[in-house]
Amino acid sequence: MKQLIPALFTVGAVMVLVGAAVYITGWMFAPYIYTIGATFVALAQINSPSKCKSPNVKRLRRQQISGALLLVLTGAFMLFTHGNEWIVSLTIAAILELYTSIRIPQEEAKEE
Repeated sequence: MKQLIPALFTVGAVMVLVGAAVYITGWMFAPYIYTIGATFVALAQINSPSKCKSPNVKRLRRQQISGALLLVLTGAFMLFTHGNEWIVSLTIAAILELYTSIRIPQEEAKEE
């Protein structure tokens, strides 16, 4: 499991990047690539263990999982709405993911 989660996250992140970048060209498989990649990223983040039990880290983990689920919701917007709603959803998810990726290591360092 220790090797599977980082590999799943890496493959998913590459698929998300490719799917979002290629979506602009109108390729019909781009939303599917994005959605599968976002699902991989969400699964990796949900199943990654947390070392700390502090309330701040638990809150940040919930925010991180919310951002990952919002990435999957972005894929649904890409698949079913064919408008620009997916951009707003992707932006919010990216901000949540960036914030938690910075704050969680800081909080874990405080605990040790």
